[in-house]
Amino acid sequence: MGTYAAVVLAGGAARRMGGVDKPALPVGGRSMRDRVLAAVDDAAPRVLVGPGDGVADGVRVTREDPPGGGPVAATAAGLALLDPDTTLVALLAADLPLLTRAAIGDLLTHLAPAGSSSPVNPGSTTPLAGTGTAGPESVDGVCFVDADGRRQSLCGVWRVAALRTGLARLAAERGGSLAGAPVRGLLAGLAVREVPWAGDGPPPWFDCDTDEDVRRAEEWVR
Repeated sequence: MGTYAAVVLAGGAARRMGGVDKPALPVGGRSMRDRVLAAVDDAAPRVLVGPGDGVADGVRVTREDPPGGGPVAATAAGLALLDPDTTLVALLAADLPLLTRAAIGDLLTHLAPAGSSSPVNPGSTTPLAGTGTAGPESVDGVCFVDADGRRQSLCGVWRVAALRTGLARLAAERGGSLAGAPVRGLLAGLAVREVPWAGDGPPPWFDCDTDEDVRRAEEWVR
């Protein structure tokens, strides 16, 4: 699958759940945050953006500026801790308790190595967003889509250079601040391959925004 890094975003306010530390909530006896970090335990480095109490050894921890500034500000903080030669990064929400290494591996097979003009999986029939064709075009990132075609942008793998370009453009458009910026603004203009989940088991992109979501995830992991 090649070398990649991982940035896990864990600084959300969880307003629909009363402002709890949502990534710290257990599913199947393990916090959602730790489940996501375990799904990328072959990534180097792994970066957590958010509260780092009890995080595993070797995970780099930082906070977005300002704290609570949203996923784009958190992405910028996470990328700042990557090694200079990192070319690919899994960008993940911390509330994905059903994420697996197999799912991350599936995403990586759809992304060409840095500098390549062909996807790793040249036989893929997954279209590029906005192009309607699989072709040999180089892509800037891949992410899952749900059964209704909604892009799960924070369950994807991206070229670091493309994300940094997007961050710089968005910061310039917003007077230097990334606080509150939407993820769709960060990814605007990127060539994205959208991948439906075809593996066994529950969808790895399932995120827990409500107490009911957490209960559903608990049922899936039993």
